[in-house]
Order: sequence, then structure tokens, then C-alpha cells
Amino acid sequence: MNIILSNSSDEPIYQQIVTQIKAQIMSGELMPGDPLPSMRFLAQQLRISLITTKRAYEELERDGFIETFVGKGCFVKAQNTDFLREEGIRKTEEILSKACDLAKTCGLSLEEMKEILEMVYEA
Repeated sequence: MNIILSNSSDEPIYQQIVTQIKAQIMSGELMPGDPLPSMRFLAQQLRISLITTKRAYEELERDGFIETFVGKGCFVKAQNTDFLREEGIRKTEEILSKACDLAKTCGLSLEEMKEILEMVYEA
């Protein structure tokens, strides 16, 4: 599992961890049953607070991406493929909404946006 943190990001560190682990699960890089590093080990590896990794893991568990077994650790939870797809759609809508707001601010038409989207999608 590879996590890269950015101190210059507006996103809090715990959220960067959550986002990257979710992406690795949704892409299939992390499979159901795969163990996650212990909170303590991840905190040491990333040189961050144990509280930060604990918060990230709690959010992942609350969102249904991981499950914790006392004395054994945290593992990727078997996912419902519909749930993963819905999560991907929700995230795509969020990003496209921001892109549309920016496009409107710049005066781009819907047709120009469609052209840009087609170019980016096919690249």
C-alpha cells in the first residue's frame, strides 16, 4: 500500500489517507481480505500522529471500506460492486460540478465543455 501525503494540499492529512485507500480499494489494487498496516506502523511510516491514522481508519470503517478485528487488525472489507460504482459516480459528479463552475466562470459553453471532456476522456 502506497500513500503519498502533501503538506500543500487543502485536504486534511487524515482525509488524504482515506481518499487514497478508497481509491486503491475501488481500483482493485487492494483486494477484499487484504490486511492494512497497523495504525501505529502507518503513523510511523508516514511520520504523522497516531491520532491521524486512527481517524482515517475509523472513517474508512464507518464508510464500509474496511473492517477491524480485535487482536488481528484492519482488513479490506468485501465490497458490493454496486456500492463501489455509486461511490465512483458520486466522486465523479463532485469533480465535474467543480469543473462546470469554473467553466461557467471562464465563459465556456456547454458544447466547449463537451469537447474538452471528450478529449480528456479519450486521452
